[in-house]
Amino acid sequence: MPREIRDVVYVDGVRTPFGKAKGQYAETRADDLVIKCIRELLRRNPGLPPERVDEVAIAATTQIGDQGLTIGRTAALLAGLPNTTPGYSIDRMCAGAMTAVTTTAAGIAFGAYDVVVAGGVEHMGRHPMGEGVDPNPRIISEKLVDTSALVMGSTAENLHDRFPSITKERADAFAVSSQERAAKAYANDLIQPDLVPIATRSAELGWGYATTDEPMRPGTTMEDLAKLKTPFRPHGRVTAGNSAGINDGATAALITSAEAAEELGLKPKMKLVSYGFVGVEPEVMGFGPVPATEKALKLAGLTIDDIQAFEVNEAFAVQVLAFLEHYGIADDDPRVNPYGGAIAFGHPLASSGVRLMNQLAKQFEQRPEVRYGLTTMCVGLGMGGTVIWENPNWEGAAA
Repeated sequence: MPREIRDVVYVDGVRTPFGKAKGQYAETRADDLVIKCIRELLRRNPGLPPERVDEVAIAATTQIGDQGLTIGRTAALLAGLPNTTPGYSIDRMCAGAMTAVTTTAAGIAFGAYDVVVAGGVEHMGRHPMGEGVDPNPRIISEKLVDTSALVMGSTAENLHDRFPSITKERADAFAVSSQERAAKAYANDLIQPDLVPIATRSAELGWGYATTDEPMRPGTTMEDLAKLKTPFRPHGRVTAGNSAGINDGATAALITSAEAAEELGLKPKMKLVSYGFVGVEPEVMGFGPVPATEKALKLAGLTIDDIQAFEVNEAFAVQVLAFLEHYGIADDDPRVNPYGGAIAFGHPLASSGVRLMNQLAKQFEQRPEVRYGLTTMCVGLGMGGTVIWENPNWEGAAA
């Protein structure tokens, strides 16, 4: 019997403050970070009975140790959800949480779920990217990819080669802007409402309380960035200042059918329109958001001109600038990452997709004239992911 495809809504999303590797979460478990996010979602949405959560999908790029053991299931149990609540793990590297959202959303649209929790966690200080992996030697020997494809910073240098108009100076200027916008967003209390404070422990310093993003560097100047080394290529363009760092953090989002949200008295922040994942040459993985966005736009029956709010993950400044250049969007367009991005906040790999969604939801709240927005990111090994969302606060809906 044919099924009716149901509308899917983004009800709420939270995240831990992001930390530097070996920083505020050095002695905090990865699973404890995501457990706290799940608990906070339940606390913030008291109209949701825990037994109504049909699935928990949690992403991690390095599924080992305290972010292994099918973390979606173990985190659900440890967060206090009933033992009848199933869970699973996802790995799409940087787009893990994004994929957790889209995969479970597809289940909601099909009717398999009504309510899900989807998110991600990465403790890069404890589990560096690539820990324990054993790449098949054929990948290199048969030249399936360029050797630089396995080093993310090198792929960013390759993208600079592909787009010679994107100079180091442009990348540095974008990085400075990200820091400035993040600092302003903090000053206006636009980020903190979705942060989950985390109790931290240090054998040397004792107990602490993480309430803010540790990687932020307010006051960064072009002169500061000009002095940094280019570790991936002599006289290159990619530095620690115009890239996201090595970070720890977790996210979780509450996704439901539109009907379930109405039944439970939950107010949606966004409505899912379409999504797309696409592969590109692994050695220029940063270009992935462009074809992914083309795919999502085609599925939605929209054009880039219909999109008036953008949250683009800042794995590297050049990757964002390549996306903007492709679409003829100015580097400093106020519609793009107006509250700062991963260069300022950090990029704990599999968790970042929900951070983008939280910030797009904030854009929708602040800008009721906007109907459509998107979240997009590049993905290791040559992929891109884009999700298009509709603003339930759109002032034109009542017209």
